Amino acid sequence: MNDFIFQNTTKIYFGKDQLGHLGEEVGACGTRVLLVYGGGSIKANGIYDDVMAELEHVGAEVFELSGVEPNPRHTTVNKGADICKREGIDIILAVGGGSTIDCAKAIAAATFYDGDSWDLVIGKAAVTNALPIVTVLTLAATGSEMDPVGVISNIETNEKYGIGHSLLQPKVSFLNPEYTFTVNAYQTASGSVDIMAHVFDMMYFTMKPKFDMIHRMATEVLSTVIQYAPLALKEPANYEARANLMWASSWALNGFLGRSGDFPTCHKIEHELSAYYDITHGHGLAIIIPHWLTYILTDETAPQIKKMGVDLFNTDESLNDIDGAKVAIAALSTFFFDTLGLDSKLSDLGISDKDFKAMARNAAKGGTLKGFIELTPEDIEKILIASL
Repeated sequence: MNDFIFQNTTKIYFGKDQLGHLGEEVGACGTRVLLVYGGGSIKANGIYDDVMAELEHVGAEVFELSGVEPNPRHTTVNKGADICKREGIDIILAVGGGSTIDCAKAIAAATFYDGDSWDLVIGKAAVTNALPIVTVLTLAATGSEMDPVGVISNIETNEKYGIGHSLLQPKVSFLNPEYTFTVNAYQTASGSVDIMAHVFDMMYFTMKPKFDMIHRMATEVLSTVIQYAPLALKEPANYEARANLMWASSWALNGFLGRSGDFPTCHKIEHELSAYYDITHGHGLAIIIPHWLTYILTDETAPQIKKMGVDLFNTDESLNDIDGAKVAIAALSTFFFDTLGLDSKLSDLGISDKDFKAMARNAAKGGTLKGFIELTPEDIEKILIASL
């Protein structure tokens, strides 16, 4: 068992009738609010009106940044930071999924920086201060509502990296499962894979020692997604299904399940795909993960891969480790592509191999990509090619 520190300072309001507390929580931080959201679906489904009504009750002056991209751009972060500086914004309210919340986090930090926000993302400049952030979640996927990290893209350079700091932890997050009823099947499926990947990639598949209680908790989070994602696809307005997915999303990445200390291998590889092709992150992960597991399958890794199948899909425990691992990978693929209905090949998403060498080099950052098994750029390229 590794030493660890756990502290999560995000206050959660979970449930149908909790938005009534939004005004008081925002008002505690100030009256000048930057409302950050995406393509406008929150206006179509009524969430925007609900939020604005609560802000009006406390006399908040609201400025808006709309149009945040699914893979948020650093240029959009710059726009938001400019508004905050110009208008003397007190607090940022992000209403949306992980991309919107990630963008808000970067804006919160960039408000106190005079240069390009990309400098903060790549570590050229340090995060020194940040505006407080409140979130209203509309998509269960990234866990950004309860963690201090955001992922930002630079489409000019085909780069996608994380920005993280304790100052970027949301102060308060509102989680109403009803606000995810209108999420379409594709985003529900992709978001569910993202939740699972956070557990797989950050903790479950690792050579580090395992704290048995936490490993069991991680397995329960994964089992919850496996149980409720298909139900949410079948019955989009099923409150129980949406609530379980929403809470699983938060707990997959809020720090409670810990960190392995390894690089998040599949996330690093997929970030290259979505940096170049702007695809949905969870879908890219669904395609990469089975091929990654197949590529790294050895006598050393097989027992854990086999255990995944036994724990999550009730595969045959009597099989030897290698055969059991192969069956486990097949079961996971069936869940991603048959049960959730996601396309199974990168070529289905319009991706070719022309940039794979550059992607592989970028993912390894000039060295190797550590994780369950250490990968060279050549290894990463082979995994990408197998995923075509």
